[in-house]
Amino acid sequence: MNAPLASISDAASQAPTLTEIVRTLTLTAGFNAKVVVLSAALLGISAGLVGCFALLRKRALMGDALAHATLPGIALAFIIGAAFGLEARSLAVLLPGAAIAGIAGVVCVQLLVHHTRLREDAAIGIVLSGFFGLGVALLSYIQGGNYADAGGLNTFIYGQTAAMLPRDAALMGAVALLTILASVLFHKEFAIVAFNEDYARTQGWPVPRLDLLMMGLVVLVTVVGLQAVGLLLIVALLIIPAAAASFWTRRLRTMVILSGCIGGFSGYLGASVSALTPRMPAGAVIVLTGGVVFLLSMLFAPQRGLLAEQIRTFALRRRVAREHWLRRLYEAQDRGGAPVSIPTHDLVSRGLGLGSVLARVDLRLSGLIEVSGAGASLTERGTREGARVTRNHRLWEQYLMTYADLAPSHVDLSADLVEHVLSPELIDELETALRERKALPERLPDHTEREAGGRP
Repeated sequence: MNAPLASISDAASQAPTLTEIVRTLTLTAGFNAKVVVLSAALLGISAGLVGCFALLRKRALMGDALAHATLPGIALAFIIGAAFGLEARSLAVLLPGAAIAGIAGVVCVQLLVHHTRLREDAAIGIVLSGFFGLGVALLSYIQGGNYADAGGLNTFIYGQTAAMLPRDAALMGAVALLTILASVLFHKEFAIVAFNEDYARTQGWPVPRLDLLMMGLVVLVTVVGLQAVGLLLIVALLIIPAAAASFWTRRLRTMVILSGCIGGFSGYLGASVSALTPRMPAGAVIVLTGGVVFLLSMLFAPQRGLLAEQIRTFALRRRVAREHWLRRLYEAQDRGGAPVSIPTHDLVSRGLGLGSVLARVDLRLSGLIEVSGAGASLTERGTREGARVTRNHRLWEQYLMTYADLAPSHVDLSADLVEHVLSPELIDELETALRERKALPERLPDHTEREAGGRP
């Protein structure tokens, strides 16, 4: 038998056993724990879906203002509920007050933006601080008053999932399901408003009503999430999953699904950890889980992650250095009429930079150049590749001089900057267009002719 606890705080120092962890994660740890974890997961899914559209609509900060504006609504709903003899701390009493106050906060922001010269960020800051200050004052009044149920009311600021009763969790889950359903049904409408508001207006879409519906869903998610993550962190649950999902895809439908999955996973894991460790706040764990997923997405996402971007940049620089080596060697060989060697320091001094060292190794291993004590020279295969690279470069220079009206003295720099991002298909298309317009000469100009200032 375990020794008796010296104090209530000692319970937090006991680490959960493996059996408890497995039971909690598999939703077999008891009815109350199962309902709480499922409700938090549903909240995360709904926040991910709604937050995705709010982020694309550039309304992320509006959710922050809305969340802070709910605090005076909670306090006033508690006071009114206590005055009428209701169970003042139940979500059925507090959530309507939070929703009304949140909507009032959004309306105040819109009024300040439309009837004053204040920008939206300034209006959000004013409303956020004003409503939150009023809420703190009302909470102080409640704590100093004769209210039997006032204890723990301030947990709505930081959230306390473990304090939810089964009926509260069921209410939160029902509202979350309603939000998910609305996001799915109005996916197309929200998408067109988020990406091209002007086009939606010209096509007759009711943009103001769709905006109102979108913000109404944000209100619902914010209100039902107060018990789980608190009004300070609910905005993170709206923004982080959507921001993390944006690194993985450029398709809206995929982004919305990923955002919902990330939000659901964050809610599931956060509520589970809170159930296993009573002193660990679920709201903080939910947000931290989403933050970890965001960090991993930002670093390792294959399309827009920082690592993938660095790999693509390195590959482009490698390609540029390879082509510069080939072009410089081929031009020297073309002028001399026979294979020649150019010292490496001469190539570096002509603009290849330190990256030319790796490019030289790459070309040598590919069998395109030969390196001797005197320098580097092209092989037979390297000569053919150098001819192709040089021809593409001069073709692009010819295009710039003919159609971009650039001076010959400026063409070489422009070609160096642009030619390396042209695909072979685009090069063939340019060549075909030039031949059709009879703008492609039989012999493309070499560097000696350009430097003399001659236009072909």
